Amino acid sequence: MWDSRKQGASVTTKQRGDAAEDAALRHLQRHGLRLVQRNFRTPGRGGGEIDLIMREPDGTLVFVEVRQRASASRGGAGASITGVKQRRIVFAARHFLLRLGSEPACRFDVVLIQGARDGTDAPDIQWLRAAFDASGTF
Repeated sequence: MWDSRKQGASVTTKQRGDAAEDAALRHLQRHGLRLVQRNFRTPGRGGGEIDLIMREPDGTLVFVEVRQRASASRGGAGASITGVKQRRIVFAARHFLLRLGSEPACRFDVVLIQGARDGTDAPDIQWLRAAFDASGTF
């Protein structure tokens, strides 16, 4: 179920975000990626968070940012991934990689989820592979 508001229940922003991450996770798993970790956060204030850390069958580590919007107005879901947000994701990825001890091939993907928050249709899911790099260029 994408959104429980169709039955009149109040849905929080966190619940909508979790539902978007669930949809993105299912989409990526259908394409052969395996979940490594969900909602990785760096310690302390001002750090970063990575929604999904996945692994491709070839071993590539994929850091995934999930963004959802009800409509394409104001640029849609992709417009909300600013340079500041990209730098925070890269910061968190570097922190994650330090824990591994070795650095596998990796990339930064974005999954955009648009529409269908009213529960009437399936959301439109767009997976952008290598959407930006460690320099923060989207």
